[in-house]
Amino acid sequence: MKLNNEKDGVVFAVLSFVMWGLTPIYWKFTQYISSEEILAQRVLWSFIFMLVLLIFLKKWNIYVEFVKEIIKKPKLFWSLFLASVLISSNWGIFMWAVIEGKIVEASLGQYINPLTSMLIGVIVLKERLSGSQVLAFILAGMGVVTLTLHYGVIPWISLSLALTFGFYGLAKKMIKADSTIGLALETMMITPIAIVFLTYWMFQSQIQFFDSVSTSLLLIGSGAVTVLPLLLFTMSAKKVTLSLLGILQYISPTIVLVSGVLLYNETLSQAHVIAFIFIWSALAIYTFSSITKRGKKSEVHIKNKMGA
Repeated sequence: MKLNNEKDGVVFAVLSFVMWGLTPIYWKFTQYISSEEILAQRVLWSFIFMLVLLIFLKKWNIYVEFVKEIIKKPKLFWSLFLASVLISSNWGIFMWAVIEGKIVEASLGQYINPLTSMLIGVIVLKERLSGSQVLAFILAGMGVVTLTLHYGVIPWISLSLALTFGFYGLAKKMIKADSTIGLALETMMITPIAIVFLTYWMFQSQIQFFDSVSTSLLLIGSGAVTVLPLLLFTMSAKKVTLSLLGILQYISPTIVLVSGVLLYNETLSQAHVIAFIFIWSALAIYTFSSITKRGKKSEVHIKNKMGA
């Protein structure tokens, strides 16, 4: 029974990462709409879809309790607000990059996410790195430097995506909620701002939502595109080990990279290839180190239980 559960978990995880990897194709269909409106509509419809999902999953009462707790605790409120701003910024930068033909740079940002989170952990949380993790970070840094020297500018899209997501993860440490509740709370916080902008654009006759049925459906669908892979990921996280999820997560940026090069004819320069080799090497070392570390912790835990 446990084996079947793990197999189901792997299927759910792969589906979620494949869906995340295919999102550039969806955003390309919306490229005639302003990036600002896409982001505002995505926040609004994600919140609506999350509310429906919470009712379906019978988590509405838990959500309400969290809302009450947020009102009582200013520190939790601002942590949640910060998380909301960071994840919305991450969504906006990624969509803009896709629409502007910079999918390869966006995939690079997704690849260095785990390494950026590791660096934030060291600087902010005073976490210690192993020798192999230090090597992984140096290799990733060499990849970024390669692109910087080649193009004469810092790859800000890649770094912005990695940093916003890394600090988003840090902010979420203050919010002890599962993924579905967490996303519902985050979109709840930013939805009023999205509504203000949408209302302003509507009165200025700048809103595109009502231009055609296809435009309306694409913008409404942006909520489903956000929520569905998260739901599948949440279902997988309960059945798959963290080390396996850590490996599977690279499915998403790989699909993003391949789609950028093969579907949208983006250039994969020699500098990009060298940078990716550095970063892929860093990720291999980082992943192996993480798996080994978790394995040792499990052994110690088992030995302690046997000795108890």
